[in-house]
Amino acid sequence: MHEMATALEPPALLDAFLAHPPQGFHASRLPSGLPTFRAPLDLTTTLDEDVHARLQALPLARHWRRWLTWDTRFIGATSTEYAPLPADVDPQALAEDVLRHAAGDTRLLIVKDLAIDSPLLDARANAHSAAFLQALEQRGFVSIEGMPLAWVAIDFDTVDTYIGRLSSGRRKDIRRKLRSRQVLDIQCVATGDPALADPRLLPQLYALYQNVFQQSQVHFDLLTPAYLQQLLGDARSNGRLFLYHHDGQLIGWNLCYLHANKLVDKYVGFAYPQAREHNLYTVSWMYNLEYAQAHGLDHYVAGWTDSRIKAYLGAHFSTTRHAVHARNPLLRALLRRFSGLFAGEADQGG
Repeated sequence: MHEMATALEPPALLDAFLAHPPQGFHASRLPSGLPTFRAPLDLTTTLDEDVHARLQALPLARHWRRWLTWDTRFIGATSTEYAPLPADVDPQALAEDVLRHAAGDTRLLIVKDLAIDSPLLDARANAHSAAFLQALEQRGFVSIEGMPLAWVAIDFDTVDTYIGRLSSGRRKDIRRKLRSRQVLDIQCVATGDPALADPRLLPQLYALYQNVFQQSQVHFDLLTPAYLQQLLGDARSNGRLFLYHHDGQLIGWNLCYLHANKLVDKYVGFAYPQAREHNLYTVSWMYNLEYAQAHGLDHYVAGWTDSRIKAYLGAHFSTTRHAVHARNPLLRALLRRFSGLFAGEADQGG
């Protein structure tokens, strides 16, 4: 078992990803310990938002887009915030392992979510990630912008103090939305708790997760019930499942992890329209901040998607990069020429 230098979450999430990868994914490890998976990638979803919108507006877009969905090899995992890099393997050796054991079986090879000067990692982990990216570039990989990782420093005494730092318009809007909390019953259940083994619960949670997935702009990693079940049953991972009920009905849930003095937000499920009617996105955001502050944590890590609403709610962002290698020399040249068209933001509503 390798210690991962860049991990923000407990090893249980990567273990569950490898045991129960998302639907249509095939996951394993390279000899170095790096996780890898193959999955279909719609290339248009990796483009800058404006470019993507223009392509979507072209005639018969839904017909020709299938030709731009490629079977792609990835290094990393969709269950981790940053690419998990074995701490005990030299970055040059990691890059050589990627080129030797992962390149060539698909048209594209993408090393995803490399941390860049992250305030959530220590200097050694940041240097490890930067050296790995440099080693990949030395071997012909093209570096492109990754998705922005949202985070909040828990440097306030109360959530009201936190809200008070925002603009007057946002303060008024958020406080209005938080009135919905008065009619909600919120429970916090630790992963591994026998209550989470109730056979009626998993189908409810998964249905609400699918609601969020289906209304998202980008459909990439559809989790499986088996994956979620493994996470919920793991008492050692220090997970917390927050359940939101209204009038006895489950209308939302949020699975987070306490790790390295951070609260790491991983998955959500919402019932629509109830979640919107009760402003559950804003309510759960502020509840998570309250929980993190009450437990003496130093950061809330809020994930990659929905950067606009997260910025509105006060988040900061950490930059990530992807390193891309194309099997075809012409495609490699095109990647270098047009790498600026690729962007990290891929909004997923909630």
